[in-house]
Amino acid sequence: MDSEAATLIVRAVLSLGRRLRTEGPEGSISLSALSILATLYRVGSVPAVRLAAEERLQPQSLTRLIAGLERDGLIVRTPGETDRRELTIHLTARGLETLAADIRARRHWLERAMAATLTEDESATLLRASEAMLKLAGQSAGPTRRDDE
Repeated sequence: MDSEAATLIVRAVLSLGRRLRTEGPEGSISLSALSILATLYRVGSVPAVRLAAEERLQPQSLTRLIAGLERDGLIVRTPGETDRRELTIHLTARGLETLAADIRARRHWLERAMAATLTEDESATLLRASEAMLKLAGQSAGPTRRDDE
């Protein structure tokens, strides 16, 4: 791949990301906070250290986000079972509702935009590209729900 192609992909991903940010519901949480809720939904309750690793954040960077999410009632922190100093982060019912509403609003915009703008072949190409992008990001393109739900 040449430099121009890589630049085009970066530009496209950033542009679509900016657009999706603007299509969230009114008063929506930050994309960083949304990502944390989505990770908790995907992997379940986890120690803060693992959540930081999943999010590719330093634990110190996660602290502010976690405090805000807890203050808003979207997550709860509980001491670990074996090490009381280790905090386990849990998604609350309110956090799940917030995540679902936010994703639903962005998904509805994307579905409408794709139907109005893209051909069937372009939509199929975008789906294949999204699977490749998730692979590049180090995530599987598999189910978006945990197996236990």
